[in-house]
Amino acid sequence: MSPLEILCAVLVPLFWGVQFAVIKIGLAAFPPLFFVALRFAAVAAMLLPFVGRPTRHELGPMIAISVFFGGVNFALFFVGLRQGSASLASVASQLTTPFTVLLAGPFLGERLSPRVLVGVALAFAGVALTVAQPRASAEIVPILLIIAAAFALAIGNTLTKRHGPFDPVKLMAWMSLFTVPQVMATSLLIEHGQLASLLSAGPQAWLAFAYTVLFGAIAGWGLWFWLIARHSMNRVAPFALLQTVFAVAAGVIFLGESLTPTLVVGAIVCIAGVAISQSGHRTAA
Repeated sequence: MSPLEILCAVLVPLFWGVQFAVIKIGLAAFPPLFFVALRFAAVAAMLLPFVGRPTRHELGPMIAISVFFGGVNFALFFVGLRQGSASLASVASQLTTPFTVLLAGPFLGERLSPRVLVGVALAFAGVALTVAQPRASAEIVPILLIIAAAFALAIGNTLTKRHGPFDPVKLMAWMSLFTVPQVMATSLLIEHGQLASLLSAGPQAWLAFAYTVLFGAIAGWGLWFWLIARHSMNRVAPFALLQTVFAVAAGVIFLGESLTPTLVVGAIVCIAGVAISQSGHRTAA
């Protein structure tokens, strides 16, 4: 990877890590699924004027990607994050990376070297260590929701690589549009207070919404799609583990969450997994 690509690969987890705390702020004002629908509607409205229509060969994969990448992943993630802490959610969500790397073997034909597998194992260990701390027992349901979201996101990553490369902006625009009816219909069925939240949300909530659209979605996912179109999944995916450090720091700074020794050790183990996965990589990029 070039220095510019490495910089982008670090910026993505930075945007996403800070977003954990930002989303928690927004979820205090909006129902979670409604928040997801608003987010994707805004992204689609901003990007669709700049892209063409998907071809017949792109349409089916884009819809499938929207189901896992958009609907299932973000719905479970926002619901789980609303109920749990940003720090624990950020660690549990890191299972996206080992899930993605493992799926890349059988479904993408990518070779996983022994050192890459060791890095993946360390990533699982870091997550398990952090989630096993005593205070996490009260958040078992949110944690399970975040883990399920991580697996859905890994499927979306794999579909994107398998059916791509896609133009990143085009994929983001159409995937966002296809996601809106999925989560909006679900919101209307199981949530309430959507209109009231629009009328009562304050400036802080709207700033949180703007961040999730501009940095969490357009900048973050745009760079991510660009990277996975240029490199193998087991080359790019480990960088996403870095969001744990940024998310925990954001939770402490902006939400006042406690920084426990277990969180610190778990983050260190995750970063060790990233380093070993990268140093042990042998697939041509």
